Amino acid sequence: MVAVDQLVDRVWGERPPRRVQGTLYSYISRLRQALAPAAEQVTIGRRSGGYVLSVEETAVDLHRFRQLVGQARAADDDERAAELFARALGLWRGRAFAALDTPWFTTLREALERERTAAELDHTDIRLRMGRHTGLLAELSTRSEAHPLDERLAGQFMVALYRSGRPAQALHHYQEIRCRLAEELGTDPSPALQELHQRILTADPALAAPATPSTGGSGRRPVPVPRQLPAPPPVFIGRNPELATLDHLLDSQTAPGGTVMVSAIGGVGGVGKSWLVLHWAHNRLEHFPDGQLYINLRGFDPSGEPVPPAVAVRGFLDALGVDPAEIPAELDGQTGLYRSLTSDKRLLIVLDNACDTTQLLPLLPGSPTCTVLITSRRQLTGLTVSHGARPSTSTYSRTPRHTSYSSAISAIAGRPPNPRPWPRS
Repeated sequence: MVAVDQLVDRVWGERPPRRVQGTLYSYISRLRQALAPAAEQVTIGRRSGGYVLSVEETAVDLHRFRQLVGQARAADDDERAAELFARALGLWRGRAFAALDTPWFTTLREALERERTAAELDHTDIRLRMGRHTGLLAELSTRSEAHPLDERLAGQFMVALYRSGRPAQALHHYQEIRCRLAEELGTDPSPALQELHQRILTADPALAAPATPSTGGSGRRPVPVPRQLPAPPPVFIGRNPELATLDHLLDSQTAPGGTVMVSAIGGVGGVGKSWLVLHWAHNRLEHFPDGQLYINLRGFDPSGEPVPPAVAVRGFLDALGVDPAEIPAELDGQTGLYRSLTSDKRLLIVLDNACDTTQLLPLLPGSPTCTVLITSRRQLTGLTVSHGARPSTSTYSRTPRHTSYSSAISAIAGRPPNPRPWPRS
């Protein structure tokens, strides 16, 4: 039984209606009318001093949710547990009591949200164990934005990113939550999250995705076609000479698959090097039927360290479908395997925001059929010597706007730069 005083306090809080008894009776009457179609399952009865709701627990979504979650946590089989968690979470329709804001409803809503979040985290752990990391990325990204200080959620997102061939983004997400924890709470990430960060840095083989069942009777896993390019820029104006130069390099039969450098000498960032590369790449996908590999090497990221070559190579091997058990432990072995897999393939490899030549060399394929686009704020003269890349000797400048891209790409193409200024739009 719920006492009348409790009902008034829970529904109206500190602002009860003037005619409490009359309003309460009116509400109870309307509730009974609303529940009339289910009179055999649920009734509201009057008791001395209050009211009783008589209903089977299985008819209440909250009780069903709790029962299913309990069964999922007790299940011995991951497939069965994942199914039960999915059914439990499928009962939710937005936030509980979203339109009510009395203290009692607010407290109850927060408690239920914690139950729901705990079930979501358990469900995610199971799906990661089952190798379903790719399908989790969008969900984990949205939930991470909603709960930016949840370290367990951050760890799950980092694992999903790493196993999906995006280790750089996993490391960047760690730096984001580390900075947020320091700024808002004055604390460091938990030891578990720090350990996960270190394992990603060292490309710990134990962190790789679990083996998934093979398809067909061959006993071999299907080889995926990597499509890792980020979305193209929503608006892109001008740069026609630079785009034409990239086309010329792609079509050239004299230097197929050459290393193309779009370099901003002098360290100026934000002039659009990455946008130029992504815009060009998305409009030439048909030239790369074997896929596109991409990594942001974060050579000049103020919030963290550049991506280690071992992490980048390991991410590419994962994207190329290599069984984790077949990946060598040493960087030299991983680099050799990477070059073997890319041999004779028509791949586009985008190495964005590179720091130096040391970071780049293990990521360069050995096959001339691959095309490599590199962006950096440095000249990277080491590649000029080792791989024949010819960077520009010009510098980028925001004011005045000169032909930085044109100069850089023209130097690679072996022709004089175009003196025409940048379009001011």
